[in-house]
Order: sequence, then structure tokens, then C-alpha cells
Amino acid sequence: MEQETCIILGIDPGLANTGWGVVAKRGSRYRCLAYGCLSTPADQDIATRLKNLHDGIVRVVERYHPTELGIEQIYFGANSKSAFATGQARGAVLVACAAGGLEVGEYTPMQIKQSVVGTGSAEKEQVQYMVRAILELDHQPRPDHAADALAAAICHGNLRAVSKLIEEQEER
Repeated sequence: MEQETCIILGIDPGLANTGWGVVAKRGSRYRCLAYGCLSTPADQDIATRLKNLHDGIVRVVERYHPTELGIEQIYFGANSKSAFATGQARGAVLVACAAGGLEVGEYTPMQIKQSVVGTGSAEKEQVQYMVRAILELDHQPRPDHAADALAAAICHGNLRAVSKLIEEQEER
């Protein structure tokens, strides 16, 4: 039976920097198609920054045609102002992906680490190492935001596979 290839967009949202990564998943194997980071200058007004993030993700979706999205949820630490800005950026990105018809999976930082490294308490360096290994890259994805986005895409692919297995078992 021929395995289908799924194109997954991963997003690490942020107002100043939104990392993105596109992977192709076939069976249990991943291949990196592209990655990058959209940056917005702090001296621009918020509406312009959000529009630029939205438009940038629209261009990524139009170029690589992903059908699914893995996006990191907001971590509400001590800095609520930062979390609010990240939430706004995340919203702009989600609207762009919804317009592209992507199926959305949202994951906590702990879920992403667990899925990629095997432990939810993994350090950033461990996640980056595993992203490089899983995607068989000859270099470390840079900047860190792009590596985190690739990790979100891998997490989505892994958890999507598990949920499909569960659905198949339930149908039997």
C-alpha cells in the first residue's frame, strides 16, 4: 500500500520573530522542505506588524501548499505583556492558515519537547539536536525560532499518526 505524503507547516509564533518550517512526512520519515523566520521591527505599529506576519505566512502557504499546521501554544509565564503580543501574532498566523484551509494542531512547549526528544523537560539544545537528526540535516536550523517551528511540525506529524491509529482501532 502506497503511503501518502503529508506537508506540514510548523509555527513558533512571536510578534518580533515568528519561526516557520515546512516538512514532508511519508510514513515515519520526515524531510525538510524549507524554514525561515519572519521578523517585525518594534518601531512599527502593531497593526502593520500583524499584517506583515499574516502576509508572510500566506506566502509560505501559497508556495509550499501544506495541508496541516502544528503551532505552539502560548506559554503564560511571568511576562503577561509578552504573552499578549505573542497571542496577537499567533492570531494573525492562524487566520492566514485558516484562509489556506490547513488542519490545525495546537501543542504546548512540553508536548513538542516530549514528541521530538522523548521528555517534556528537554533543553532547547536537545530539541535542536533532535530536529537536525530527524530531518537528516547537515547543519543546525537557524535562527532558533525556525528550529522550534520545525519541532512543532514534527510534533504534529507524530501526534497526528498516533491519533489516526487510535481512530482506525476504534473503527474496527
